[in-house]
Amino acid sequence: MPELPEVEVIKNIIKPLLRGKIINYSIVRIKKLKYIISNNIIKINNQKILNIKRRGRYILLILINNTIIIHLGMTGKLFIMNNIKNSSQYHKHDHIDLIIDNNLILRYTDVRKFGFWLWETKNYKTNIFLKKLGPEPLTNEFNNLYLYNISRKKKIPIKILIMDNKIVTGIGNIYANESLFLSKILPIRISNNLNFQEITFLVKNIKFILNKSIKYGGSTIISYQLPNKNIGTYSKYFYVYRKENKLCKICHTKIIKINQRNRSTFFCKKCQK
Repeated sequence: MPELPEVEVIKNIIKPLLRGKIINYSIVRIKKLKYIISNNIIKINNQKILNIKRRGRYILLILINNTIIIHLGMTGKLFIMNNIKNSSQYHKHDHIDLIIDNNLILRYTDVRKFGFWLWETKNYKTNIFLKKLGPEPLTNEFNNLYLYNISRKKKIPIKILIMDNKIVTGIGNIYANESLFLSKILPIRISNNLNFQEITFLVKNIKFILNKSIKYGGSTIISYQLPNKNIGTYSKYFYVYRKENKLCKICHTKIIKINQRNRSTFFCKKCQK
């Protein structure tokens, strides 16, 4: 599943190509992804794209009076295609095309169909999925004091805490594992047992890891591949994620894998305390 850096990279790719352009019409080849596709998307025409934003793992196409909210689910991908004639050439899992006025197509492909497209008002922040999201991890709103105060009230493993989108949005499994390793904190540590210095270090490393992943185009992993073969190289820099039984880059102890709430957790028992 694409996490925050991958969605940010996709947004950065499509934004300069689509901002200010007109959606002439759509071609919707399926009635339902995870949710039924709105008739407003099916019948869209002559709609200007004012901006493209990201909130958590959601991509937002900001129109004049409305917003299209896109979630990629497990296997969703967005492609920019350079010839409108390509709309007649598609594969089984190419579900939605937005035909853009500069001879471009924004194509949505999704093998497992767990992603979704929603039609929302201009005031997208009140959307049922967006309004419950916590602060963005790369903003000043997410800081050491904020996370420390939250952690005092929780008696749950720190990895579970930072992956809670109501507390901070977009820190998925890859980046939670990597940030905790860099912070020398065991993922199973109970959150209210961490001291202020440890929380400060963790917040700093979350921001560092996410920014580094964005810099290198996100992570290409088995369940998700970015649409451009020249990006998605951050997986080369993983410390612990999917490194079970391999040697830690720091101390050469074998990396351990456990499960936490049905998610794989990776750590070094010597480096992390």
